Amino acid sequence: MPASIRFEDVSFSIDGGPRILDGFNLSVSPGESIVLLGRSGSGKTTTLKLVNRLREPTAGKVLVEEKTTMEWDPIQLRRRIGYVIQEVGLFPHLTVWENVAVVPTLEGWESDKMAQRVPEMLKLVGLEPGEFATRYPDQLSGGQRQRVGVARALAADPGVLLLDEPFGALDPITRADLRREFRSLQNRLGKTTIFVTHDQMEALELSDRLAVVNRGHIEQVGPPMEVYEAPRS
Repeated sequence: MPASIRFEDVSFSIDGGPRILDGFNLSVSPGESIVLLGRSGSGKTTTLKLVNRLREPTAGKVLVEEKTTMEWDPIQLRRRIGYVIQEVGLFPHLTVWENVAVVPTLEGWESDKMAQRVPEMLKLVGLEPGEFATRYPDQLSGGQRQRVGVARALAADPGVLLLDEPFGALDPITRADLRREFRSLQNRLGKTTIFVTHDQMEALELSDRLAVVNRGHIEQVGPPMEVYEAPRS
């Protein structure tokens, strides 16, 4: 089931240094796709890492499914969250099939369930299992590797998806194609999604709501066209 996410007066700094996030407040409803738009260094990636407890708040709290991240076992929390990054992070020594099956394997899925799920996920992201399942990451194009990354993130049916500039390293045509495919996928699956980008077009195309992040706090949040047409100075 899709999960809710909530940031309550969250601040974050490293070893007492300048605050990367400062009084950050945001609620993401179950099944909602929210895009964090902002320049490099604005705190967007840190926000994602607080959700899956790769970072822990200096002050305030982050809640996933109405439970603070500090109450979650971090391993179990991360297995409930799909995480896609720009460089994908596929395991180079594993085949496409094995990469997609990583989290279900860790969760102890039975082999027959896995044999059904992996091809289903590859087809979902537009990769024919018979052609791609036995390939290794270095035998794929950048766009194909990104599709495998999305399939892997979805494989264990997480309620939450976190995406950190996932299409940023791709050429413009491939990037536009993947944006359209991902939006269609999100509409069908209804996952709770936080998507990070500095690309305005990407933000407008992929968001139910758009949040503009600057210097560690949200300057404006609302429907994407409303934010775009009436930005706050």
